[in-house]
Amino acid sequence: MTKVKKAIGGGFTLIELLVVIGIIGILAAVVIAAVNPGRQFAEARNTQRRADLYQLTNGIYQFAAEHNGNLPDTDGVDTTSNFPGAATCIGTSTGAPDNCFNLAAATNAAGLEVIVPTYMAAVPYDPSVGSTGNASYTIFLDATTGRITAAAPGAELGAIISVTR
Repeated sequence: MTKVKKAIGGGFTLIELLVVIGIIGILAAVVIAAVNPGRQFAEARNTQRRADLYQLTNGIYQFAAEHNGNLPDTDGVDTTSNFPGAATCIGTSTGAPDNCFNLAAATNAAGLEVIVPTYMAAVPYDPSVGSTGNASYTIFLDATTGRITAAAPGAELGAIISVTR
């Protein structure tokens, strides 16, 4: 008489499969939360904003260094400067509500040398919401300290980005 041996199944049970799928799901959630692509893109845009503000202030100070400390001007009058004394947007939009300071067209008092493209290739604008009409950056000269402050009010993740030089 021969005995018939029963083969023991080599598969996984339903419980084992569910446990493995659950572990994979938890690991995937942790990795996605750690990487967080939305946050990474927002941080990249904030880094671009900071670089833009440095470019703006560097271009203005290079201009001033070559023009006896005079800042770029759009009114063309030697005795006055219309460089903003309060936070003003940068761009070509001159009507309400923006009424921006057109830095791209700003010149020395004689109107001979424009800041763009001599001191910067183009006026940078906010990577999310800016345009040439309104760069979504602000700039002003603090009369008490004599320093220029450029800011990015549209910064993300609650960041306050400004450069004072």
